[in-house]
Amino acid sequence: MRPSSHMLPPTPTRRREQGRHDAVWPRRLPRDLAVPSTTLWFNLEVSARRFPAKAACVFFGQPLSFAELHRQAEALAGWLQARGVGRGDRVLLFMQNCPQFVVAFYAVQRADAVVVPVNPMNKVDEFGHYIVDPEARVAITSADLAGIVAEADARLPAPQRLHHLLVARLADAMPEVLDPAETPAAPVLEWLRTEPRLPERTAGVAAVTRWAGALAWGHRPAPPQAGPDDLALLPYTSGTTGLPKGCMHTHRTLMANVVGGGPWGHAGAESVGLAVVPMFHITGMMYGVLGSV
Repeated sequence: MRPSSHMLPPTPTRRREQGRHDAVWPRRLPRDLAVPSTTLWFNLEVSARRFPAKAACVFFGQPLSFAELHRQAEALAGWLQARGVGRGDRVLLFMQNCPQFVVAFYAVQRADAVVVPVNPMNKVDEFGHYIVDPEARVAITSADLAGIVAEADARLPAPQRLHHLLVARLADAMPEVLDPAETPAAPVLEWLRTEPRLPERTAGVAAVTRWAGALAWGHRPAPPQAGPDDLALLPYTSGTTGLPKGCMHTHRTLMANVVGGGPWGHAGAESVGLAVVPMFHITGMMYGVLGSV
């Protein structure tokens, strides 16, 4: 049992602080937070076992259950490990908000690696820094952004380039027949369904794999090795005072916000959120990818 604030020695300073807080502290809201000593991947394992048929996310009316999210993440983790991704390796995640983003995030965690989320508004001239600085060798992106990754990668010296590029098609997470109430504007629908030409495999260029092919590969990941103090996430600053800089987050440091958002937001297993904040950003990551699971 962790001592709560009212169990600590009643020093004069603490009494003054406690008095100020008590006057405005929301009723029935805990003053202390017990942070689990587990990993972000363990959170998905638990939710997939508790609520296997429940929708983890819904994309244009198409649900992705917790059980299916778990299955796809494990399959993708096996693919990553088969391509040499190991504990602590950095994997770039360059996508708009979509179910594949969530699957990819947990797949990287299951592979004991580190997610490097990149703003999908980045252009070719900017993207190379995210390959070189974290020394990433694998990138996961969507078909609409694959050209940016490929061109930025091709501009780098050969020793710094990516080895593998995994490409998803956003429309693959949508239902074949859209409900009129879920149908977006025609230009958006065309963008979602368009399949741009993927980069061709040439000497010195990363091998390109389609998302569906990676899931069907059949590799099983090794038992999880990461612990709560392992690095889990490396988001980058916007670079307003120079080149963007990576911010190191372990499972434990993220977990404090993950579990704290529940009581503070009065959220539970039946809560449904709208993931409008970009998932590459720490706020969208917390509420659209981590806290919801």
